[in-house]
Amino acid sequence: MALEDAKHQIDTAITRDEFKGLAFENAFSGVTSFLRRTYTKDLSGVDVAITGIPFDQSVTNRPGTRFGPRAIRAASSLQPFDPPYGWDGYSPLEALAIADYGDMALDYAYTADVPARIEAHIKGILDAGAAAITLGGDHSITLPILRAHAAKHGPVALIQVDAHTDTWPDDDASRIDHGTFCYTAVKEGLIDVAHSAHVGIRTVVEDNLGIHIHDAAEVHARGAGAVAEDLRARVGERPVYLSFDIDGLDPAFAPGTGTPVWGGLSSAQAAQLLRGLAGITLVGGDVVEVSPPFDHAEMTAVAGAHVAMELLCLWGWTRR
Repeated sequence: MALEDAKHQIDTAITRDEFKGLAFENAFSGVTSFLRRTYTKDLSGVDVAITGIPFDQSVTNRPGTRFGPRAIRAASSLQPFDPPYGWDGYSPLEALAIADYGDMALDYAYTADVPARIEAHIKGILDAGAAAITLGGDHSITLPILRAHAAKHGPVALIQVDAHTDTWPDDDASRIDHGTFCYTAVKEGLIDVAHSAHVGIRTVVEDNLGIHIHDAAEVHARGAGAVAEDLRARVGERPVYLSFDIDGLDPAFAPGTGTPVWGGLSSAQAAQLLRGLAGITLVGGDVVEVSPPFDHAEMTAVAGAHVAMELLCLWGWTRR
């Protein structure tokens, strides 16, 4: 059936008339929506909206993550043929109504306006009754996304996979910085600190504001499965937001990022960690800091696409 469908399916992102189902369009052709989902601005009946925030003007080192959403979409074209491996046959593409909501519009010359635009953009998705999985973009985008989620759910438990905690002190409200989003989120009460955690950290942290750290060395020593078990116990049944900075992976697995740090997680460890979180009450998530200009063989974009698929699985797992 798949081979027969491949002969006829093309540009399904703009030609298919339903939100559910696997897709068999050739991976190397056609309109590259995320996982070949329907492109639409009408979220009626949609469970999860995928959206891109192509913003990278707050980075401390290498830019390029503005191209992340496009690259992740293209890399995802190899995934919608089958249910994702490791989820006991669960198929989010068949079980959930998933749409590609496209990228958020922004004026790159008005940087200061971007956070409020992001918050309104995500709020619009949530108000439509859909969940939002966001493709970045640099990590500064997570702060306004958290504002939108906290407005709906109250303070959320944050699971952040990252090389850095992003808790650099910053009390200047006019600054936009990808290394301070978590500091500001804590100060604004967006995060349930006692039930949040960082995973994969391998840079010096002077004050992590009470958020628990599972550093990369712990993941290597104890195993990703054991850490995932601890995370599930920490968040309990609370609403969870999961932010995955692709530099949480070692540069050997994700070279295309702005602030690479050695000693990080492998892609296999990341997969085990995310699958080990099955059962958490995920309300939203993002994958950020994919920078295609520094990528090799599109391997970082491929990793980002797989992370986003795992986020879909996590969201849908408790809603089967």
